[in-house]
This record gives sequence, C-alpha cells and structure tokens, in this order.
Amino acid sequence: MAMMRLRREDPRVVGSFRLHRRLGAGGMGVVYLGSDRRGQRVALKVIRPDLAEDQEFRSRFAREVSAARRIRGGCTARLVAADLEADRPWFATQYVPGPSLHDKVAEEGPLAAAETAAIGAALSEGLVAVHEAGVVHRDLKPSNILLSPKGPRIIDFGIAWATGASTLTHVGTAVGSPGFLAPEQVRGAAVTPATDVFSLGATLAYAAMGDSPFGHGSSEVMLYRVVHEEPQLHGVPDALAPLVRACLAKDPEERPSTLQLSMRLKEIAAREAQGGGLDARPPAQRDRSEADRPTGRLPERTERYEHDERTQRYTDTGRGTGAGQRTGAPRPSGPRTGGSRPPAPRNGARPASRTNGTNGRPGTRPGARTGTGRLRPANPRLLRQRLIVFFVVTLIVALGIAAAQQL
Repeated sequence: MAMMRLRREDPRVVGSFRLHRRLGAGGMGVVYLGSDRRGQRVALKVIRPDLAEDQEFRSRFAREVSAARRIRGGCTARLVAADLEADRPWFATQYVPGPSLHDKVAEEGPLAAAETAAIGAALSEGLVAVHEAGVVHRDLKPSNILLSPKGPRIIDFGIAWATGASTLTHVGTAVGSPGFLAPEQVRGAAVTPATDVFSLGATLAYAAMGDSPFGHGSSEVMLYRVVHEEPQLHGVPDALAPLVRACLAKDPEERPSTLQLSMRLKEIAAREAQGGGLDARPPAQRDRSEADRPTGRLPERTERYEHDERTQRYTDTGRGTGAGQRTGAPRPSGPRTGGSRPPAPRNGARPASRTNGTNGRPGTRPGARTGTGRLRPANPRLLRQRLIVFFVVTLIVALGIAAAQQL
C-alpha cells in the first residue's frame, strides 16, 4: 500500500495513536498509518472536518464501526479502537501490509487462473463470516481487497448495511462503485448476500482480465450496462468463466451462495495449481504468446547414441530434413549424403569409429569434439588405463636412472 507524508493540516496524534503516514483518502475521510505505545501499527480512519457535523455521515461512520465489531474471522482487519463522539470521529483497525488487488493487477497484469481462484476462495469464505454477522458489504471491489502475506483481507465497510435494508440513502450519497454494483443496487431494491456475490464476480473478472467486465464510461453508462447488458468475459480463463458468469447473473436468485463459491473455487485453484488445465493463463495472453511464437522448428537439439555390435553410430534426431532448416549447432562442411550421416572424408581414408564415451572403445580421444561441435565427455576407463601406463613408465625410468647411478 502506497504511503504519503503527512500534510500540514493532518493531525499528528489521534487518541492514543501517533500518526506517521497517509495511506489514502476517500469520500468519508483520510486513512493514516499510526502506532500505539507498544509499537502496534494500525490503519486509522478519521472523518473529514466538513462532514463531522453531518449526521448522515456520522451514522454511516457508526455503521462501519458496528460492522467491524460484529464480524469474526480472519477475512477482515480486526478493530482495535474507536471514538464516535469525538469532534472528528475515528476508528483504528489492525494494519494490513500488502497492495490492494487493484494495484497488483495494475502493476503486474492479469492474474493466472490458479491465483485468481485461490483469492476468490478466500474472499468467498470471508464473505460467509460477513453475512453470518448480518452484514452486507455493498462495495466489494479490487481497491477494497488487500493482499496480505496471510491472505486477502476485505476492508472499508463504510457503506455496509444490515441484511435486507434499502441501498438508497439521501440523494448524493455514494452507494457503491459503478462496474462492481449489483443490478438490485442500481434499481434501489433490497440488498442481500447475493449482492456481494455479484460484486465478487466482477472483482474476479477484473483480476483475471485486468479490466472491468462492463468496460469503461461514465457512471450512467456503467450502471446501464450492469442492469441491461451481459458482462464481457473474453479474457477470463476457461476454468473460471462459467462460475464468474453465474456470479454476474442479473437475478440474485440465480447466483451461487458464498459457501458454494468457496468450495468450487478451492477445487479450481487446486486443479489449476497441479497443472490440471492445459494453460492457466487468460485466453488473451495465450493468443498474444501464440502470435509471437516462431513458426519454424525450435533450435533445441535432441541427441542420442545408437549402439551397434561392430561400431557405434552417432545420430542427431534434432536435425530437420527440409530445405533451409537451421539448427542450433554448426553443420560439418562438405556434400550431404542424405539422412543424418556425416560426410565421407575427402582423402579417402576410412573414418574412425565413434564412441559414446561409456564403453571404452577406441576411436575417439577423451574430450574430443563431435560433428555437431559439442565436447564429448572423456572415457573414464580409458583415462584410468593411461594413468596406470604413465605411472609404470615413470617407475621403470626412475629405477633405470637409479641403477645407472650405482654403476
């Protein structure tokens, strides 16, 4: 998460916490990085001064604190402290290190199917705990998901609402983010846990494609597409596309539950991590890589040695037979005689038999280069024989010198 220096107007101390950096700012207020006397780091949100006197915003802020207190489990940041009666109400949660899902995708590109499914499974399991507490997030989106070392965390319950309540407040009050809102939120109908399932589906589509499934445009255009048009999921991996499309159903009753999502996404993540899919990359990335791939034979060469009772013949199976075929190693000069045999010597001499370097047959000196320009490994048995001969000859010479000196 990006941090900025404190500005002149920013407070330095709030409650018992000392503020160090700005973490971000939103429609409700500013989030700071702070720490208590024990050194525990917190993310502390302070409502803006111009909104502190607005009872609607105070109520909205109180809802966020209440939601944070009711939710149990590791899916959200733990509430540490709060003061709703202060001149500028604030509350502090456990600081979650790591980038947001939005920032990660923006910097590194779309995620693979296995990683997208694993994040989705953890978020689905987290939403189970959120909904069991009687809370609907209503604004689940990539920027409200932090990727900590211990797993994704859902933050910003600023517009969270009790299950079954209306999504509409006063005119001008934000009710979510276009492109990630559910159709029932746009229509002003009651929100349910299925509302968060729709937002999760749009979030997973963004993680897999690097873009919103409803494209770009003004708020009015985006909201119209959410209600009346089908999502564009061309970049979502095949393993995830059917489940994401089910999450984005217009009718809340047709969407899977968070528990079903969690189980299904865990299965997909496990299968993709084990290589169950042919290619875990999104189709768009696969198409680009296929277009950039050379059409000719790859330069890698596969070599093997074929044994014969009388001699051994070196065969190169990586060499093509078509015209203009190039390999990764230089070819010997001279006319080609067909197949992969080496050319005959020009002086008419009989070519020396080749060896694979494992049976000690004569014909190839240790470390000699083959016809492909590669260094052939030395024969251990032949080296031992030469070493023994060297020591015997040296000993005989030494004895002869000693005998001559005695005479």
